[in-house]
Parts: sequence; C-alpha cells; structure tokens
Amino acid sequence: MKMNHMLKYYISFLSFFIFFQSYSNNLTEIDTLDKFGLRAGIDIHKLFRTISKNNYEGLSLNADLRISKKLFLFFEIGNEKINNESYYLNTTIKGNYIKAGIKNSLSKDIKGIENLIYVGFNFGLSSFEQTITQYIINNSYNAVWGEAIINEQIKLSNLNSLWGEISIGAKTKVLKNLFLGIEVQLKTTFTQKNKDGITNLYIPGFNRTYDSSGIGAGFSYTISYLLPIIKK
Repeated sequence: MKMNHMLKYYISFLSFFIFFQSYSNNLTEIDTLDKFGLRAGIDIHKLFRTISKNNYEGLSLNADLRISKKLFLFFEIGNEKINNESYYLNTTIKGNYIKAGIKNSLSKDIKGIENLIYVGFNFGLSSFEQTITQYIINNSYNAVWGEAIINEQIKLSNLNSLWGEISIGAKTKVLKNLFLGIEVQLKTTFTQKNKDGITNLYIPGFNRTYDSSGIGAGFSYTISYLLPIIKK
C-alpha cells in the first residue's frame, strides 16, 4: 500500500513536470512578471484541510522575491498538528517548520502578462514532537488474540529533520496583483532525529514518511498578493 502511494506521487510529479515543460515551451502569451516585488501568500489547502478534517490543523505563510529576470527567492514558515490513527498505533505529531530556496521561471517574456511557470529547489527544517497515545504489542500470554493494547502515553520531544525538495508550479493572475498558484514537490530527507528507535511517522512541512525511506511528496494551493517594488 505504501509503495502504491509513492508510485502515485512519482507519476503525478513527472506528469506535472512534463506538462509544464511542454506548456512553457509552446506558450506565446505568458511572462515571468512585468514587476519586481515581494509576493506574499498563504496555503489555502492547509486552511481547507484544517476546516474539513478533525485530525488536522495547519497554517503556512509564504513569499517569493524576484531578484532577476528569471530567478525568485522563496521563503515559507508554517506549523502543523496531525493525529494518525491505525489498528496498531495512535499518534499525535505537532511542530513548526521553515523552508527557503530559489525558483527559476520557465515562462517566456511577454510584456504585460504576469503569469508564472517555474521549477525550484528548497531546503526545509522542521522541529516537532510525537506523542504515542495507544499501541498494540504481541502478548504471548494471550492465547486467543496474541495481542495487548497499551494505553500508556509515550512523548518524544525535541525531534527535528532537514530535507531538500524539487518543486514544479504555476501562478496565474486573477485580479490586479492577486495570484492563485499550484505546486507539487518531490522531497528527500538529509537528516532525521528520532528517539527510542521509533519512526517519525509525519514531519511538519515534509509530510508523511514511508518506513524511514527518506522519500516523500507534497503539494500546495496558494493565494498571494504582489507588492510591486519596481517595474522593468
């Protein structure tokens, strides 16, 4: 099942990349942005997920700053809290994260059009804690089920992770200086701190982990506002 999830993320990411690469090469009416400035936004996917899901809370604020015709600096800060429940294990993970990186525009330069297609690379750093509220262990004294439910709480604090991610995305102008965006990321962890040999099941900012493989994926939907500094 976990392998199927990862294959789905890989296929989605590659399809997204191929589509936008082809789209940007053949586009005749798209631009990197006619204005230099700071574009600040919020991840509305995390907001909708917070509203619609009882087991999730999250907030992400992001910004990009255009530094040349094709390059943008990117920053993001956020926090997440998620309750994972399964037959064998119930956990709560919560923490904060920051991301920073650079985006390169794939769009053609047509004056007056302010949409953006890009590929980027980010570093992410997360600090979090994981609390195990219930788990099941094998019980050799139980001849019927062979299992025992343990309700003793285990709190693992001062956990952290450093990762890198490749991103593909697009931002489109819907009103003056107002943009909607979509992005997918393919991630890999560089370091992970855990305790007592217990796997970090979820890393805030990174997303779900898969058997400590260090590979993950994510996506975001954003709404952002451009604060122009200068024009070309």
